Amino acid sequence: MTLSAIANRALAVLFQPPCAACGVPVPRPLDRAVCDACWSSLVTFRPPLCTRCAEPLPSWRAATLVSLLCPRCRRRPQAIARAAAIGPFEGTLRDVVHALKYGGRRSIAPRLGALMQAAGGDVLANADLAVPVPLHRRREWSRGFNQARLLAATLGPPVADLLVRVRPTPPQADLPAAQRHGNVRGAFALNLREMARRVPRGRAGLAGITIVLVDDVATTGATLDACARVLVAEAGATEVRALTAARAVTVRPS
Repeated sequence: MTLSAIANRALAVLFQPPCAACGVPVPRPLDRAVCDACWSSLVTFRPPLCTRCAEPLPSWRAATLVSLLCPRCRRRPQAIARAAAIGPFEGTLRDVVHALKYGGRRSIAPRLGALMQAAGGDVLANADLAVPVPLHRRREWSRGFNQARLLAATLGPPVADLLVRVRPTPPQADLPAAQRHGNVRGAFALNLREMARRVPRGRAGLAGITIVLVDDVATTGATLDACARVLVAEAGATEVRALTAARAVTVRPS
């Protein structure tokens, strides 16, 4: 028996650490924070979905032959070209994300990232860089990590911290939807040191580069949109996509 197996067995017997989602004791706590039953029970998105933000559409009858866009994306131009997420931000998936984000259960990231890869194959296809949505330095220091960076590292494309959060902002979840774009306006800027490292001398910014923005949750998409606008307008990225673990939904499929 390996040392890891012995440690897992000892922790399971002595402390019986609970699954972060359902509370049932986890048999191998060093390797996982969520039991297999909870991983298997995650609710995932099914078509039709808005191709720009991954919001579920009420039915195929609501989809036009021209494009699969939700009403919000038809009303407001978005800097994100396309998006994907595993499923709705509720139930077990919400518990799993919270355990990673607030509970510090970093062992969740690889399996959650694998599910993001499966859900976002089209988003990741031919992508050049994965860019995590940054936390403000004070929040990252207090948390000890940026959950978006942990997830980005599991997705395949090289991870580039091309953005910095230049001012702290209240959590988007605490604000009405109408205030969220204003809350993050001007909150992000290019990380010039990382840009200098990633962009060869003489190249015109990120021209020709496809970027996937990575975060744990999308609500209205305001944060992702603000980040994408910086990457396109200031760095010249050719296309910015978005991949998140979960997405808050406003419309239920029929």
